[in-house]
Amino acid sequence: MQTGTDPRSLIGRKAFDRAGAKIGTVDEVYLDDATGDPEWAALRTGLFSRDAFVPLEPSDLDERGLRVPFERALIKSAPDFGVGRHLSPQQELELYHHYGLDVPVGGESSPPPDRDFGRIAGAGD
Repeated sequence: MQTGTDPRSLIGRKAFDRAGAKIGTVDEVYLDDATGDPEWAALRTGLFSRDAFVPLEPSDLDERGLRVPFERALIKSAPDFGVGRHLSPQQELELYHHYGLDVPVGGESSPPPDRDFGRIAGAGD
C-alpha cells in the first residue's frame, strides 16, 4: 500500500478481491505498534455478516477503493477476532499464516510486557 496514506481515510472505502468483485467496506484499520504503519484492515463483508481481516501489504489503494490480492473465499474464511480490540501477537501470526504471508522479522518473538499490538487507527488521538 502507498506509504503516507492516512489510515483513517481508508475507513468506509469499498474493498475488492483480486478478481475485482466487491467483498465489503473497510470498518477498522489496525496499525503496527513498532512502526505506526497501517498493517491490517477489518472489512465488513455484509449487512448481517462479520468482519474479515485483510493485510494492507500487499493490498493497493486506487480510485475504486482497496484492492486486496486474494480470492474472496480466502478472505471470508479468515480468522474472526472481532473488531475494536487489539490484535494479539498470536492473532497476527494466525492471519499471516492464513494468507500465506511471510511473518515480519521479529514477529515470532514474545512482545515486551504490557505492549499493545494491532492498535486501531484514530484510537487515542
